[in-house]
Amino acid sequence: MRTLNPKSLCGLLFLFLTTSMLHATPSTSLRKSPKKAKTARAQKVSRSSIVLTEAYKEEVSCLYDEINLDSLGLNKEAFEYAYRGYTYLNSHHLVEKNNIITVVDFSQSSRNKRLYIIDLEQRKVVINTYVAHGRGSGSEFAHYFSNNQRSHKSSLGFYITEHTYYGDHGLALRIQGLEKGFNNRACKRNIVVHGSRYVGEDFVRYNRFNGRSFGCPAVPYEEAEDIIDTIKDGTCLFIYFPAKKYLAKSKILNS
Repeated sequence: MRTLNPKSLCGLLFLFLTTSMLHATPSTSLRKSPKKAKTARAQKVSRSSIVLTEAYKEEVSCLYDEINLDSLGLNKEAFEYAYRGYTYLNSHHLVEKNNIITVVDFSQSSRNKRLYIIDLEQRKVVINTYVAHGRGSGSEFAHYFSNNQRSHKSSLGFYITEHTYYGDHGLALRIQGLEKGFNNRACKRNIVVHGSRYVGEDFVRYNRFNGRSFGCPAVPYEEAEDIIDTIKDGTCLFIYFPAKKYLAKSKILNS
């Protein structure tokens, strides 16, 4: 008996999902009254939506397992939300480089490698490293988030990466926050991806936790150039924390 590998299984799930979408809107029978036809359509669409939801969940779960994200410590819920938002942004043509997605999992300790750059085409993590949160967000763990200037807190949600420049920290990458009320002031706050010597293996070896920024997702200085070069110019960046307000009110996640 032939056994399907995970990649083939994911492909079949994707095909099933696509096929289901093509048949999601049923035709109306001329023999049915408008009221009965409307009811029948509603019932069929409702059943189709359930199937699509389950198929989508299976696809994302399969992808999570295939990339082996659990062994790298990435919260499965964080990946599911990241992929959901990425799909939305990609469908609205907001993503220019659609093979790369970056997930920052602030539900983890800053002692962990909680930044994940994932190549969706190659089905693998290309970079997994440390990342700082804002000093106003907490010490070892981030708990507090803000969109306000001078808060020195990190901001949750989805971003699109933009162009690079050289600043006080060397090479840096501008990011555009897409979620009003959560991160849309990122540019005004000068929230960027940059390298820093208060983040990384050497720093955490001699300190209780990694250093903190003014709100920027700062990365190890020696890795900054490689990270920025990989994700610049129009990729999806998602900063995650299981904050009830954000998860309930994010228009991208609840579209």
